[in-house]
Amino acid sequence: MKETSLAADEALALLRENLSRLGTLSNGLAPGRLHTPPGPGTWSANDVLAHLRACADVWGGNIAKILAEEHPAFAGTNPRTWMKKTDYPEWAFEDAFRAFAAQRASLLHTLEALAPGDWERPATVRAYGQANERTLRSYASQLALHERKHVRQIEQALGA
Repeated sequence: MKETSLAADEALALLRENLSRLGTLSNGLAPGRLHTPPGPGTWSANDVLAHLRACADVWGGNIAKILAEEHPAFAGTNPRTWMKKTDYPEWAFEDAFRAFAAQRASLLHTLEALAPGDWERPATVRAYGQANERTLRSYASQLALHERKHVRQIEQALGA
């Protein structure tokens, strides 16, 4: 898998921007609009937020593992699989967004305190029968870039 990794300052900026954009898009909208998919077989804004929360749980959790241990090895978790173990899709959007924002604030606080070399801390991640080397920066980048795609999806779903 070819990875795109952002520089640390780019990842931080995009993580902030994604949160801000999501808040702006959803501000003042009726709950029904946030919970209604724009068409058959599509996700509502609330469904997308549930997915983003699962991604933040998984990939943010991987960042925490990398910081807690020198070169950890762990099994990768698919955020969609993780989401099925949560009740995130049933949450009211406002409550879910508040939880997402708090989680993001905590992650940003952690990432902003890192020394430049900490962004390159490695881990060995087992997934799909393979062991891959990943870095803290690769997880922060993955989270930021993946979210940006889904924020755009919410923009389209809400006609923004």
